[in-house]
Amino acid sequence: MSVLPLVFTSGWASGINAYAVVLLLGIFGATGLTDEVPASLQRTDVLIVAAVLFLCEAVADKIPYVDSIWDTVHTVIRPVSGAVVGALLAGQSGSLSDIAAGAVGGSTALASHFVKAGTRMAINTSPEPFSNIVMSTAEDLGVGGIVTFAMFNPQAAAVICAVLLIIGLALLIYLWTKIRRFLRRRAQRREEKRLASEVARVAR
Repeated sequence: MSVLPLVFTSGWASGINAYAVVLLLGIFGATGLTDEVPASLQRTDVLIVAAVLFLCEAVADKIPYVDSIWDTVHTVIRPVSGAVVGALLAGQSGSLSDIAAGAVGGSTALASHFVKAGTRMAINTSPEPFSNIVMSTAEDLGVGGIVTFAMFNPQAAAVICAVLLIIGLALLIYLWTKIRRFLRRRAQRREEKRLASEVARVAR
């Protein structure tokens, strides 16, 4: 079960930025920092694709409303990435079954993804864009820091991720009112656009 803390940590981080997790693990494995990373994550093509997608997310994640669209698209991608990375890590160490590791990584990624997406919806209710930039930067630095820390102390990193996940879920429940307001506002804008389009069509 020695790989379980790393699987849990990578799952939590994947729910926030899956591309950063793949990129960091691949680099750590390729540079010989750890033997826990499978060769498939160290491949040059995987690292290049992960780096390009990470840069795309770094930009999209800082733009109000675009970040929520990006999160919606990644509702499936992040949990799947967490599950795959977890299964690969387990297969490399042989201390945990691939299925169990995939379940842990995927479910943890899904939970942290919901926290991230829900928090962003609440932040988007604010008219200024700076909170999005600050939050996105903090998330990127947090993912980089916790994955790096997990290379040296996976148990402590897993504990930190568990605490952050619990706090995030509690915050998400608290912010649910703002999130519902955001969803109603977005639905209202869509309805206004639809009505305007119909009016313009009738006028023609």
